[in-house]
Amino acid sequence: MDFKVLCTTFGMILLAELCDKTQLATLAFTVENKSRLSVFLGSAGALVLTSLIAVTFGSVLSKMVSAN
Repeated sequence: MDFKVLCTTFGMILLAELCDKTQLATLAFTVENKSRLSVFLGSAGALVLTSLIAVTFGSVLSKMVSAN
């Protein structure tokens, strides 16, 4: 595992996700619902799934297109 890539990815995604529509939607769901754990798990699961889709697509794309 490349720790530098891990930290860079974490930092960039964290900055990109702060105060975006996804975070505002999660905030709205939390205000409307008493089950904060359910909102957290649903939100976290959605972010993990979209990240998995992006990594999978990027992996396939990197095999089809040369970076040079």
